[in-house]
Amino acid sequence: MPLYKTICPNKKTTIKIWKIEESYQDLMQQTALAPASLERVLGMKSEIHRRGFLSVRCLLAEFGYRDSDLFYDAYGKPHLNDGRQISITHSFYFSAVIISENDTLVGIDIEKQRDKITIIAHKFIDYEDDYLCRDDDTYIEKLTIIWCIKESLYKLFATPGLSFKDHCLVIPFTNDDSETVAWIDYKAKKQRYNTSFISFEGFTCAYAMS
Repeated sequence: MPLYKTICPNKKTTIKIWKIEESYQDLMQQTALAPASLERVLGMKSEIHRRGFLSVRCLLAEFGYRDSDLFYDAYGKPHLNDGRQISITHSFYFSAVIISENDTLVGIDIEKQRDKITIIAHKFIDYEDDYLCRDDDTYIEKLTIIWCIKESLYKLFATPGLSFKDHCLVIPFTNDDSETVAWIDYKAKKQRYNTSFISFEGFTCAYAMS
């Protein structure tokens, strides 16, 4: 089934993950798009991006929403017409949506675990380098977890100028953990966030909640 997994971190929050197995044509047939969304998807050059975009609309339907219920602000952050909090992600053949009640800010990210993340690690880790071991067999996975957590924080915080490396900190975690604490320390704001993460089929999904 394309609906791969449903996670309920608490009574107010639900996450749904979609495994994108359908073709672009099949997804188009089962998705009702608002004119602006149709124009956007038709303008995408990558079929992977098109399928990711459409699979997110399938997830919205799983939550009982239509494409027209979703809009984006000037910073690109998604919002729902009813005021509930939402965050969206897709990577290759997985996508996910997290929705929570009005008072809980949320962010989510999915990434494929790839060796190339080591090339850009210096751009998004600082404090975390003190507890990471490059010779660890799970080094790539841990880097991906940290990236996903920081991307989730970035989506949640939605503030221009926020830096993964300089303003986001992920507290140490072990191979057996599925959650950790993260901080945003940006200008006069210092905020603690609960974050969780899972790995599946060579991918990592992390989400943050206020």
